[in-house]
Amino acid sequence: MSAAKMKIKKGDTVVVITGKDKGVKGEVLKVLPQESRVIVQGVNVAKKHRKPSQLNPQGGIENIELPVHVSNVALADPKDDKPTRVGYKVLKDGKKVRVAKRSGETVE
Repeated sequence: MSAAKMKIKKGDTVVVITGKDKGVKGEVLKVLPQESRVIVQGVNVAKKHRKPSQLNPQGGIENIELPVHVSNVALADPKDDKPTRVGYKVLKDGKKVRVAKRSGETVE
């Protein structure tokens, strides 16, 4: 499976546009380009039963974020926090930047 070009990067604020967490905003914690998935803070949370170990002597039940498909999230527009598509623009100095299609703002 070839890795598709991911327009969403680690650290971006995204909005979930479909599924059980629709409308939730969160920060991208990890990008998995091979699977076209992203892990978003507070989205697709599952309970994981952990055995006691050296690192975690208590063990117990932890909440972990599972990956969601990149097509189910959209970048939050820097201007109004609404979902937007991502485009690219080459600046005068030759630098290529990501641009929010909704407002035309550059995305950091």
